[in-house]
Amino acid sequence: MVVFLHGVLMNGSLWDSIIDGLKDRYRCIVPELPFGAHVTPMPDDADLSLKSIVSLLVDFLEELDLHNVTLVSNDWGGAQLVVSPGDSDRVARLVLVSCEAFDNYPPGLPGRLLCAFAAVPGGLYMAVQMLRFSIFRNLPFTFGGMSKKRIPNDLFMSWIQPALHDAKVRRDLNKYLGRVPKKKLLAEWAEQQRSFLGPVLIIWAREDKLMPPTHATLLAKHFENSSLVWVDDSRTLIPMDQPKILTHHLRKFLAE
Repeated sequence: MVVFLHGVLMNGSLWDSIIDGLKDRYRCIVPELPFGAHVTPMPDDADLSLKSIVSLLVDFLEELDLHNVTLVSNDWGGAQLVVSPGDSDRVARLVLVSCEAFDNYPPGLPGRLLCAFAAVPGGLYMAVQMLRFSIFRNLPFTFGGMSKKRIPNDLFMSWIQPALHDAKVRRDLNKYLGRVPKKKLLAEWAEQQRSFLGPVLIIWAREDKLMPPTHATLLAKHFENSSLVWVDDSRTLIPMDQPKILTHHLRKFLAE
């Protein structure tokens, strides 16, 4: 059982190529997270802070009665929080693919810039409108710094269409971006994660500009039962830049 998690202004299609390479042997599930590319808005009173979304994921695993789950996360660092402070005993293995870790939240300049837009009335609407145009989308401090390959236009537009056209989807994303945990709390959560004893595979892009490669080395020491794999010719979105290499390492890890 493999559950894949995506990042902000993306949806599960990020993992399409990877799932194609795994579905012959493994059941793959991709929940749609309320990060701006979700089609159905959340209830008006939904708490969409980081920890609350982690709680929603824990509930999701319980509702589907999933056990022995391999939780895979790219860009967003929520997988680490599901095991602690989420304390889900349904997760047996973690795969962290160039993702947020420790105090890198929001991640780098793109993350901080998006949070700054969210803090201004109408800011998110302006931000997603700008992302319609490749000249803005491919800047180093937007999605251009997250992938060495250009994200196909049709795919990217499918990611931002909900936020472009639905004010409630933008409201959901704004709720999430507007509640950044304090650095002290992030440090406490990171320390709690050390209690996870299941196998952890860390797959990191050597040239990542958003998720510091030093964090990959620290994560390998952080978890007791971990292994680290470096990926060349890629940035954060390894599922887009190097899908075959990522699939190979996932199949090897799952087989073990």
